[in-house]
Amino acid sequence: MTFRRLSSLKPTLGFVAGLSALMAAAPIAAAADIEIPLDQVRLIALKMPVKTVFVGNPVIADVTVIDPTHVFILGKNFGTTNVVALDAQGREAVNEQIIVLDRPGSAVTLQRGAGKTTLICTSARCEAAPTPGDDNTPYDAVNTQMDKRESLSLKAAGAGQ
Repeated sequence: MTFRRLSSLKPTLGFVAGLSALMAAAPIAAAADIEIPLDQVRLIALKMPVKTVFVGNPVIADVTVIDPTHVFILGKNFGTTNVVALDAQGREAVNEQIIVLDRPGSAVTLQRGAGKTTLICTSARCEAAPTPGDDNTPYDAVNTQMDKRESLSLKAAGAGQ
């Protein structure tokens, strides 16, 4: 093994100090937003146990606490909000941006004059996928059908009793 002797530590210390400053700023600059497709959920694992979790705008996203270190975040409407979590002492443990994006896959927008309808398509067929901004008539019709289906499912499961 060969060792080289450094003639001066000043350049090395300058590099280390600069690297340390860059690394200290990295978590702020590299903090990744939580991106969730519309109508989908993401499991978020927290680094420490939390007691309280709150979403800034529940119209955009919703949160369900699974246990002190895991939450589900549901994308409900397009937009940006944040999620804040507090530990047992009331200190902020998490404060992250949530961005709700369009659904993945083959979304097709059917434009009829000023009205639009969103469809999700596979190679075999297309199905209505109500999306904020769609024309009210098909949007309401599909949502009514979805509500009825959910109601029947809950009734069959005994949740409506």
